[in-house]
Amino acid sequence: MLQIAEITVYPIKSCRGTSVLSSDVEPRGLIHDRLFMLVDWQGQFLTQREYPKLALVQPTIVGCTMTLSAPGLPAISFAPQSAASAAHELLEVTVWDDSCRGIDQGQPVADWFTEYLSLPCRLVRFADDYPRRVDPRYAVTPTDRVAFSDGFPLLVTSRASLQELNQRLDEQLAMDRFRPNLVIDGCAAYAEDSWPAIRVGSLEIRFVKPCARCAITTVDQSTAERGKEPLATLARYRQHPALGVLFGQNGIPLSSGSIAVGDEVIVPTAAAAR
Repeated sequence: MLQIAEITVYPIKSCRGTSVLSSDVEPRGLIHDRLFMLVDWQGQFLTQREYPKLALVQPTIVGCTMTLSAPGLPAISFAPQSAASAAHELLEVTVWDDSCRGIDQGQPVADWFTEYLSLPCRLVRFADDYPRRVDPRYAVTPTDRVAFSDGFPLLVTSRASLQELNQRLDEQLAMDRFRPNLVIDGCAAYAEDSWPAIRVGSLEIRFVKPCARCAITTVDQSTAERGKEPLATLARYRQHPALGVLFGQNGIPLSSGSIAVGDEVIVPTAAAAR
């Protein structure tokens, strides 16, 4: 039986994720996922590609409070703001080629990240009323949208795919290198490449594009050290001439719903998934 083995939410883009037993799923992905993002003084997004030590920042959300912890700094807690005010400006920010709007989360948390990165920066929350659309080449409907994810609401991988990759490596890697939202167990390696979609209860997630992997996969998420793997090995047998090095599938939820570890996963036929 195919089932959900892991669910991970990444509240702040490029910071450490939080493993959860269950989550609600909205059209733009898991609740809280990539809802926050760091930007520089020009509003450009910051990630582990340039600042690998972001891997060591742990955001924790309890109720209406977010707490941030990182090596060498005292933890800081704050109440995330979802509306603009005198102390929380509405900022124009950029993710790749997309211009978006974000609610500034205030000076204390900006100072905390500035000290940690040795770079002037600010934390913003995605503005709920801003429609950041999925690339229309891959969208299921014209209204498909995301928050601060690179391009799609959900990233899905499988345990078998990681196990197959690890058999080719001298040192075993954890799944957190790939930063997926959902990990599926019970299938063959890379079976997800051929699935048109998955169903979990009443929730259907359409697979729309293989995930091209970047340098973030070479960052050890527990130490922030960068190496050559797994990209060097994946490039030898998972290189697509147009898309790049592939691992995992980008998905779009077709409705809202909920999902839990242990839930059965059904793979519909291509015709049923249309």
